[in-house]
Amino acid sequence: MHMAIDCGFAANPERIESQMQGAAVMGMTTALHSGITFEDGAVVQENFYDYDVVRADNFPRKVVTHIAKHPFSVHATGVGEPGMPPVPPAIANALFAATGERRRRLPLGIDA
Repeated sequence: MHMAIDCGFAANPERIESQMQGAAVMGMTTALHSGITFEDGAVVQENFYDYDVVRADNFPRKVVTHIAKHPFSVHATGVGEPGMPPVPPAIANALFAATGERRRRLPLGIDA
């Protein structure tokens, strides 16, 4: 998986990479597995043991992070949130490119 971020001056590129890797995990979880269900007005899932998340066996072997380079004079911004939102649409577009089928609801209903 390749991800790109423009976060201003990258004071700690290794930390940015780890944030983007975590964002990839959460984005893939949202796209492929997410879903909170309710029964009698209460959430059925209690914790991660019954809420499926992307794990090492279905995660890309490598996440390549492309960081836009800026000089120190460019204000650094946050990197905690920007990586996650583009992942589900990217997976949906890849699915469309591979199958010709558009899926418009999450989870996409496929196994990674």
